[in-house]
Amino acid sequence: MTKTEWQTISAAKQQALLASIPREWMIDANILPPISQLDVTSWPERSGWFTKEELEITSTPAALILEKTTSGAWTAESVTRAFCKRAAAAHQLTNCLSETLFPEAIKAAQALDIHFATTGKPLGPLHGLPISLKDNFNIAGKDSTLGFTAWVGQPATHNSTLIDVLTNAGAVLYVKTNVPTAMMIAETVNNVFGRTTNPFNRLTSSGGSSGGESALIAFGGSPLGVGTDIGGSLRIPAALTGIFTLKPSFGRFPNFQTKSGLAGQESVTSVNGPMARELASIALWAEVVVNSQPWINDPKCIPIPWRQVEVRKSLKIGIMWNDGMVRPTPPVRRALKETAEKLRAAGHEVVDWEPIGHEQAAKILAHFFLSDGGESVKRLLAMSDEPIRPEMDVYGRAVDHGVYNLWQLHKERNTLQKDYLDRWNALELDAIIAPTAPFAAVEHSKFRHVAYTGVYNILDYSCISFPCNVLVDQEIDIPATGETPLTKEDSLVQSEYNPNVIHGMPVSLQLVGRRLEEEKVVKMCDVVLQAL
Repeated sequence: MTKTEWQTISAAKQQALLASIPREWMIDANILPPISQLDVTSWPERSGWFTKEELEITSTPAALILEKTTSGAWTAESVTRAFCKRAAAAHQLTNCLSETLFPEAIKAAQALDIHFATTGKPLGPLHGLPISLKDNFNIAGKDSTLGFTAWVGQPATHNSTLIDVLTNAGAVLYVKTNVPTAMMIAETVNNVFGRTTNPFNRLTSSGGSSGGESALIAFGGSPLGVGTDIGGSLRIPAALTGIFTLKPSFGRFPNFQTKSGLAGQESVTSVNGPMARELASIALWAEVVVNSQPWINDPKCIPIPWRQVEVRKSLKIGIMWNDGMVRPTPPVRRALKETAEKLRAAGHEVVDWEPIGHEQAAKILAHFFLSDGGESVKRLLAMSDEPIRPEMDVYGRAVDHGVYNLWQLHKERNTLQKDYLDRWNALELDAIIAPTAPFAAVEHSKFRHVAYTGVYNILDYSCISFPCNVLVDQEIDIPATGETPLTKEDSLVQSEYNPNVIHGMPVSLQLVGRRLEEEKVVKMCDVVLQAL
């Protein structure tokens, strides 16, 4: 390929994506929000472009949609068409999609309606529910580019295991969503599709690597989506857009035959999980998927059915105020403080949790990602002579230090895991609440520091990122002064914090449970939300 051919490939792919949207779902220029309109989340209701029925459907939580589709009150086709149209709008306003499956989705929905009319019964527990998917989930006949031009026009020949689980349960799969290059950046931008923006403020990031999902869901273009997480790729985008997500321990949800930009890297393992605007939708997806017995088809899935658990009326929760490397910015600090106060007022025991081992874990994680010397990324870029993006520069400079040194890191990680577990046991904690990121929201190209999430990938703990009923207030959340920075990165994060840009944005926190405690973290998150 010539040095300019990758650009031709990118332009053609973007045009093909737009062309896959039916003409009636392209927004007329006279009602298209101007670039200067930063918050586009209210546009569907104000534009007059959607019918009353479409707005009702696309504002309904997943569980209530299922009540309608499994009772015959709504047809699967009407629900699918409404979400296809809203997803089309979301893409035109935030650039959040990578593939559309609109004709296939409508055909699948029609088949579900025929099944219901014939049998009087839904096909499965997700009958007629549209579910969106991160780009790395393989669907036969569709690209999974992961932001590489070399993978454009190379459609998958098979489905990821999860795809069959969802379709067998009656879900309708209708879109795939944008990711950063190789899914290894905390902001969604790549050379194929460009940058995805946050629908609450298009000057800000929707996070990464599941940032297409978070933008789509926050806009109302999906009732339930699925992303993946290897260092924060579910939790960071969820936090920056004010939605919920569950990062499980490895093996709980099926992740077999998904595509990776670092294929074969298993020192820290990728997991998938649900993303939605409601906690109940998260629990719904998790229970259906786990109870489908995915371990029958996924050799790395753990055979644990979804368990009904109870939590103590009075939880013992550790609050991690910072991770010893980068302090949270003022709105996140305020959210932590108010959450701790409200938990105490609700009768829960709140203690401080020291970030011992966090800096070590962050270094180990970084070494794991670069343990092949960046070769996986370099080779994929070279296939189309595609330049490395500035956000990926560390992969271009990486050096392979060999298998022996990698094994020593594995030993170091194992010791860290045991030390962390011992400290947790000594305090008899139920959970930790910590920042998901240093930011509530952040301008494009300014996201720094994934260690708040990445440490729990190293530990393989169950986590939920949740909006905590706090909004950024430029009058209250003023930049801190007179504080000694913890590190150079901390100094940079604090200096770049601008409350005027992110005023009114939602603030999220992270609730962390033990390994394989997905059911418990969902329950504990509900308890925390009640206290808030």
